Amino acid sequence: MIRILIACVFITLLIGCAYSPEREDRNSYIVEHSYPYSTKQHIDSVDFLVLHYTALDDRRSLQVLTGGKVSAHYLIPSQPKYENEEPIIFQLVSEKERAWHAGKSEWDGYQSLNRYSIGIEIVNCGFKQHFIKKEWCLYHPSQIDAVIRLAKDIIQRYQIKAVNVVGHSDIAPLRKEDPGPAFPWQLLYEQGIGAWPDHVTVNKHLAGRAPDVPASVLSIQKALAYYGYSIPQTGLLDDATHKTIQAFQMHFRPSDISGRPDAETEAIALALVEKYR
Repeated sequence: MIRILIACVFITLLIGCAYSPEREDRNSYIVEHSYPYSTKQHIDSVDFLVLHYTALDDRRSLQVLTGGKVSAHYLIPSQPKYENEEPIIFQLVSEKERAWHAGKSEWDGYQSLNRYSIGIEIVNCGFKQHFIKKEWCLYHPSQIDAVIRLAKDIIQRYQIKAVNVVGHSDIAPLRKEDPGPAFPWQLLYEQGIGAWPDHVTVNKHLAGRAPDVPASVLSIQKALAYYGYSIPQTGLLDDATHKTIQAFQMHFRPSDISGRPDAETEAIALALVEKYR
């Protein structure tokens, strides 16, 4: 019965049918309340906005996110439908309740971010493995449009700081990679969402070095920790440090996500600290 209901919901949202579920127009986007899910636990506060990809198709994303083990406040379909030029977005969990999207996580001294965050899941395959290389799945332009409209509204209502708009990989770098390097963080920044370094300041911290020359591991560890990441402070390029640097690069330098502690990574981290901290 649940599978039938889920199927009908997606038929309604994605291709349209006679069934007309409850919708809420929020001026720039429309929220679909056809499949509300309650976690029965109140959220402590809303200080963070966390973005994810589902690594599943539309139907499975909705099934999993309403199945009881994991959840999110919002789900962006693979190609959102529009009504009166506004994208239609699923709201699965009330903003007053915790959603189970962040898991074991830490950012800027906060732990267990389910207690303090709103989670947005975006239907996206994540990546396709080709031998040892990952081919990252692109996001549809209508998805990014929907994310921008939704994120702007959430940030405005809760006054979320730019540095607290993060990806799952930022707050759980040892086990997560979403929303991945194909997610257009710079485009979101240009729309007033999240943080991004200033090019002039990055060049200042490069100080004439080639971008790919090795940099101090400890310097990068200190800068990333000061910015908000949970990262060892040992000066050693251990597995935790490598994965955290890689998560940082996926967010702020998606052209090279090797995890190597190079001069450009250090310069970007220092530029972000100078700008936001």
